[in-house]
Amino acid sequence: MSEDLFPGFASHWIDAEPGRLFARSGGTGPALVLLHGFPQTHAMWHRLAPALARTHSVVCLDLRGYGWSSAPPGDDGHERYSKRAMGRDVVSVMEQLGHVRFAVCGHDRGARVGYRLALDHPGRVERLALLDILPTFEVWRRVRAGLQKAEHWDDLARPNPVPEREIGQDPLPYFEGLLAKWSGPKSLAPFDPRALRSYRDSCNEPSRIHAFCEDYRAGKTTDAAQDEADMAAGRQIACPTLLLWSTLYLKRPGADLPPEAWRRTFAPGIQDLEIASGHFLAEEAPEETLAALARFLG
Repeated sequence: MSEDLFPGFASHWIDAEPGRLFARSGGTGPALVLLHGFPQTHAMWHRLAPALARTHSVVCLDLRGYGWSSAPPGDDGHERYSKRAMGRDVVSVMEQLGHVRFAVCGHDRGARVGYRLALDHPGRVERLALLDILPTFEVWRRVRAGLQKAEHWDDLARPNPVPEREIGQDPLPYFEGLLAKWSGPKSLAPFDPRALRSYRDSCNEPSRIHAFCEDYRAGKTTDAAQDEADMAAGRQIACPTLLLWSTLYLKRPGADLPPEAWRRTFAPGIQDLEIASGHFLAEEAPEETLAALARFLG
């Protein structure tokens, strides 16, 4: 059980827009919410959350459709799994736990929720840490320009129920294959067996496979369109922002380095640190990731 990974943390089931959302909380001090990536759950933070809880009130949330949170069916416009909608979930959970303003640290899909939340609700987010992502619309720009392959971004975004049926025939090899492919050693070795159990439980169920696909359908449509609208309007992230990026995942030949992509879009003043790691910084390079976050969060 993933509670073994978070000693002393409380568990919460919180009523919100998509149904019920699951979160763990621990520590005292300024509020900090940790948002996981795909295809993971809040368990990915187990090597960082207890240490961060020494100085912060830490909340680890399962995003809608992931982990133990509700997984409602998608809608025609893919708004239900947009990062804007998931950002509203974060606000609701944090308010119900007593936090009106808070710092956000997100990895992968959770980082996309984080920067969308910072753009939509600038009065809420005091600091923003992004782990190993580019802006969503920038990823699709690179795909269209031939600078990177669409890979799972396009595969999962195919119309319902095509990817759901294909993945649902044998989901664990598919999702475990992605975890291994994106890790530094190209294996499951970096992951604690208890965290892997949480990921397997989350992805081995039809409604959650559908939720993952809806997440990526929203990324290709609604999320990208909202990014482009904000760029056209000149909106930028108002709070101090940090990008931690991995040597082995985000670099692409012929493309800007990751921090430059942020500086010319939503975060001109972003701080950054390159970490020698695969995609899963919090699990593959926890000491360096924790040190960078501690310096940034204060």
